[in-house]
Amino acid sequence: MNSFRAASRIALRTKPTRALLAPRRNYAEAAGPADKIRLSLTLPHQSIYKASDVIQVNIPAESGDMGILANHVPSIEQLRPGVIDIIEEGAGSKQFFLSGGFAVVQPDSQLSINAVEAFPLEDFSPEAVRAQLAEAQRIASGSGSEQDIAEAKVEIEVLETLQAALK
Repeated sequence: MNSFRAASRIALRTKPTRALLAPRRNYAEAAGPADKIRLSLTLPHQSIYKASDVIQVNIPAESGDMGILANHVPSIEQLRPGVIDIIEEGAGSKQFFLSGGFAVVQPDSQLSINAVEAFPLEDFSPEAVRAQLAEAQRIASGSGSEQDIAEAKVEIEVLETLQAALK
């Protein structure tokens, strides 16, 4: 028997000590009052948050809505159109509507959100959204070119999400 087989047999028989194992984590640990996330919310033309400390960020991930606290399990999430809710210490929360993007949670409580567009939710008028949605639905029902119809369907998805967020 060669030395590799002998070593592997011994390794299989002995229990590894806890010191050798990486800490096991499945869910975010409860954040203490001093724990914060370092948030960067970046668009192609500006940075809305640049390594700012916040308490929690709620995001509309493709896999489902997520609340991210300090010490969250590292992950990469694709974002669908929707509202991100940023909870700051003492200042309440700020809400932004994103058309999509990506969120990257780092192991050291850093969260980077990269999006093409993000606007404060209070900048939207429910009446204007309703009017744009009606126009997009009219185009999607067949009164345009194939490209116009495809663009209108994407616009409908975004506008319906925005309309629901404004209610």
